[in-house]
Amino acid sequence: MSSRAKSLSKTDGKAFLQEAFASEQCLLASKLRSSERITHNGDMGEVNEQHFIEVLRLYLPDRYTVEKAIILDSTGNTTDSIDVVVFDRQYTPTLLDNKHHRYVPAEAVYAVFECKPTINKKYLEYAADKAATVRRMQRTSVGIPHAGGVYPPKPQIELVSGIVALDIEWSDGFGATFQKLNNKLKDERRVDCGLAVTGACFDTFDAGKYSFGPKANALVFFLFRLLQKLQSVGTVPAVDWAAYAKQLSK
Repeated sequence: MSSRAKSLSKTDGKAFLQEAFASEQCLLASKLRSSERITHNGDMGEVNEQHFIEVLRLYLPDRYTVEKAIILDSTGNTTDSIDVVVFDRQYTPTLLDNKHHRYVPAEAVYAVFECKPTINKKYLEYAADKAATVRRMQRTSVGIPHAGGVYPPKPQIELVSGIVALDIEWSDGFGATFQKLNNKLKDERRVDCGLAVTGACFDTFDAGKYSFGPKANALVFFLFRLLQKLQSVGTVPAVDWAAYAKQLSK
């Protein structure tokens, strides 16, 4: 193959990937817009949550389970319902499952997202408050037995929090107005990433520095960056089930 042919092949391949992923974004946007015909806000919210859950399930490896859930810890504390939870199901079971209602041990959680119709000041701060309730949960960690002994308890992973929506209210997207507001959300209320399916996304995974995706491929940029972040934290710690059992004996 000539150098020109190779160059054209690379260009065509790049264009194919960009167009293919852009069509995925358009498809999701269409699904979210179609739900606007639902007159009950609660029902519309549940439908949109499911759309985002399905997309995350499609792109994340099977080791990550994605569901709407309530999070609980070994002291008996629980959160309100979290729209989208990415958690470990390989080593950590969910508890008290009842169709779409489940409790996820705090130790199993990798990431939490709030799903809203748009991203604005009100909803961003709401997502920050929900993230804080998760980060405040008690998380245990115990040693892991192996053939040569016991690995020491693994440190807790850094939980990812985010907000996803069809649109974003600010005319400059995740620009100066958004960043000024988001920079005030620190520590437990930190919001690490966000996606507006109409064509904007951000994350602060690189030591707090903002990264932004391309308008036509904001969805897949958001997903790939999230996947990279999840890979970097490894596996969640082993749960101290004795701490949970202790609550039942009180």
